[in-house]
Amino acid sequence: MIQVENLVKRYGDVVALDHFNLQIAEGEIFGLLGPNGSGKTTAINCMLSLLKYDRGAIKLFGRPMGPDAYDLKREIGVVMQNVAVFYELTVYENINYFCSLYLDDKRQRQRLVEEAIEFVGLEDYRRFLPKRLSGGLLRRLNIACGIAHKPKLIFLDEPTVAVDPQSRNSILEGIQKLNREGATVVYTSHYMEEVEQICTRIMIMDKGKAVAVGTKEELKAMIGAGEKVTAEIYRLDQENLAEIRRLAGVRGVSYDEGLLTVRFKSGGHNLITLLDYLKQREIPFGRIYSEPPTLNDVFLEITGKQLRD
Repeated sequence: MIQVENLVKRYGDVVALDHFNLQIAEGEIFGLLGPNGSGKTTAINCMLSLLKYDRGAIKLFGRPMGPDAYDLKREIGVVMQNVAVFYELTVYENINYFCSLYLDDKRQRQRLVEEAIEFVGLEDYRRFLPKRLSGGLLRRLNIACGIAHKPKLIFLDEPTVAVDPQSRNSILEGIQKLNREGATVVYTSHYMEEVEQICTRIMIMDKGKAVAVGTKEELKAMIGAGEKVTAEIYRLDQENLAEIRRLAGVRGVSYDEGLLTVRFKSGGHNLITLLDYLKQREIPFGRIYSEPPTLNDVFLEITGKQLRD
C-alpha cells in the first residue's frame, strides 16, 4: 500500500528525513511514533505530496505518488491534528463539502455524508455550526470530513488530542471499524496506550530515521524489556537496594517515598525472585504487584528520556 525508499528532506542545514524507508501492507493499522521533531509529520506530508523532498521515491497503491496524481489522491483520506472545518457551515454542510472534492454525483454523495454522520455519531448535530460542538464532537466532525468519501488509505495525525475518554474510545473504535471495512490506516499519536491497543505494526522514528519497526511484541523483545514489580515498603537501606540490584534478571531499581520499583529483563519468575528476597531478609511489605512492559517503556528506552523541543 505504501512504499518509501531512501527519502531525504532538508530544511537548509537541518536534515528532517535521513534516508527514511517505510513499507506498509494493505489492511494494516500502522502506528508511526516519535518524539517532537523526529520527522513524522514531514514524512506524512511528503507521502501526500504536500512537500517536495530532495531525493528518494514514494509509491502508493504500487504507483509513483506526485502532486498531480489525482486518481491516487481520490483514494486517500487525511485527518490532521489541527481541526480543519469551515465554521460558517453546519456539520452536514462541512462533510458534504469535503466529500464533494472527491465525488460529483450528488445522490451518491448524500448517501455517503449520511453514512459518515452516523459513523461518528453526529446524527443529533447535523444542523449545528462547529462553534456549538464540544471538543470531542469537533474531532469527530473532523474525522467524518476526512473519511466520508470511503478512502482506501487513511492518514490520522493525533486525532484524539484533548478529548474526553468517552470520545477517545469512540474514535478508536471507529478507526478499527474502518479497518475492518477494508481501509489501511497510518496512525500517529503521543498516547502510547492507543497505539498499543489498535496498531498491527509500529515504527519508532527519531532524527529523521526509522530506528525500530515491528509488532508491539517484537519491539518489546528488541530491548529485552520484562515486567516491572512494584512493592510498598516502609524502609529499605542502601545495602538492601544494592542486594536487590544484584538479583537475577534485574535491569534497574528505584526507591522513593516507600515505593520500590524493580525492572526486570524478559523471562524468569521475577515476582517470586523479589518476594523470596524480602522474606529471607524479613523485610515487611504492603501491596506488591507486577506489570508487563508497555510500549511507553520501549519508546523511552529507544529514544531516551531527555526533553525535546
